[in-house]
Amino acid sequence: MTIFSCSFYFLRHRCTRFNPVCLPSCCRCDFIHVVVGASPHHRHTFKGKLALRFPVYFLTARSYCRTKTLMNIFDEDPPAKRRKSLDHQWYRHKPSPNNSSPSPPRCQGASPDPIAETGRRWEEFTYAHRKGPGSSERRFFDFSVMSYNILSQQLLRENYYLYKHCSLPILDWNYRYTNIMKEIEEHNADILCLQEVQEDHYVSQIKPSLEALGYHCEYKKRTGDKPDGCAVVFKREAFSLLSCHPVEYFRPGVPLLDRDNVGLVVLLQPRVEADRSTPLCVANTHLLYNPRRGDIKLAQLALLLAQLRHVATQPDGSCCPVLVCGDMNSVPWSPLYRFLREGRLDYYGMSRGEVSGQDAIPSRQHMLTVPLWPQGLGISPQCQYQHTTSEGLTKTGEDFSIIRPSIEHSFSLSSAYSHHSSKRGQPEITTCNLRRPLTVDYIFYTAASRHTSDSSVLSGDGLQLLARLSLFDGTDLHTVGGLPNANNPSDHLPLLARFRLHSPQDHRHPSAAPPPTKDD
Repeated sequence: MTIFSCSFYFLRHRCTRFNPVCLPSCCRCDFIHVVVGASPHHRHTFKGKLALRFPVYFLTARSYCRTKTLMNIFDEDPPAKRRKSLDHQWYRHKPSPNNSSPSPPRCQGASPDPIAETGRRWEEFTYAHRKGPGSSERRFFDFSVMSYNILSQQLLRENYYLYKHCSLPILDWNYRYTNIMKEIEEHNADILCLQEVQEDHYVSQIKPSLEALGYHCEYKKRTGDKPDGCAVVFKREAFSLLSCHPVEYFRPGVPLLDRDNVGLVVLLQPRVEADRSTPLCVANTHLLYNPRRGDIKLAQLALLLAQLRHVATQPDGSCCPVLVCGDMNSVPWSPLYRFLREGRLDYYGMSRGEVSGQDAIPSRQHMLTVPLWPQGLGISPQCQYQHTTSEGLTKTGEDFSIIRPSIEHSFSLSSAYSHHSSKRGQPEITTCNLRRPLTVDYIFYTAASRHTSDSSVLSGDGLQLLARLSLFDGTDLHTVGGLPNANNPSDHLPLLARFRLHSPQDHRHPSAAPPPTKDD
């Protein structure tokens, strides 16, 4: 029995207050459907006295459910300060006699009402299936990748105001977990890059379920007492693990890097019959959200790229194919996005609020400093690990005292998505809550380059994009009623792409349709 010590107002007894209100289990947080549809004779007593008579006014029931349910259906109680503010919030709203009761939502534990479902279709590239001379003799390895921010339940609870548009059963972890696993099993990707994976859920539910599906799991929790982290998961029948490298963005003594975000880099070996196959390096991260701290985002990204370069470098000095997945908390064509795709960013005169493009009107109160991060961090402006000599030179002979307002990286990255819908030409959307819909999630990859002796031939030193699963645009988002919903258990959509990894000696003739370029 739950005792909720606040006042209720009743349709038939509007002037009567019962305090406390005693709710038995049948009418606890899942009681709206029961309350509104209950008989007038439905009543409960407490110590021999009438404690509750139905029907209760709907607005009171809805307000009760909005606050109390969110505290009861989640795994942990919210902080005491937050709970106090919520307890005082719901009962201040007194019913108006002119309001009529809408149809009740379903009770917790029942299946949510069906919503309009917008199908996501595969967008395939015709050049991927054209066969040139001798193609049957070529060796290649096809695989699929999913990047998915699954929404930590504790973060959902702490920021519940962002999800007021959602019916409460949809926000229940058990319901969301079932749908998350259903999505993963349905798409059957070979590699999963997951963000906001809550540690206790990972240990008790997510990891055992994924291992039962044939996956190997690697996980890195955020620094300090944060509850979630990043995971890279891959099918054991498709890849073997060569090495795993967690990346801590928190660096004691460096004020710029005092946040708890993390990354994870793994080196995978495809299981193919060929005598020699190229390794694949996969990076997964969730960068800082704060739209006004682009300097921190760039420093975090530099640490990830430095580790990626270190892991992807082969004994002969070349780099194996690379995938960079995750929630970058930056929109397409923003300075951070352009830095990833173009390999260079000149940031002179740029403000910290401009870097991610998250704000429609970015703040220009604080400008980026030159250099972006201190030399003692051990990361060069080329986003590589460095060791300086006593003369202030790096091992490559670069004079670090010459400060330039620019940063670079050596990867030639392309995006698996074009960021505009092929159906209506609207911008693609990967996340939405009460804030404006945005694209912040990405799958970047090193595309196969042209062969030096023949510009019409692809070299086997990169990845070839075969297909991608379409995303929502604004029209689709309106149709499904926002995120999360009954069919989409997170406030982010999963990104999914298929790639082809060619052997080092494999060259193929593309069709007239060229692979995606950096301007698609």
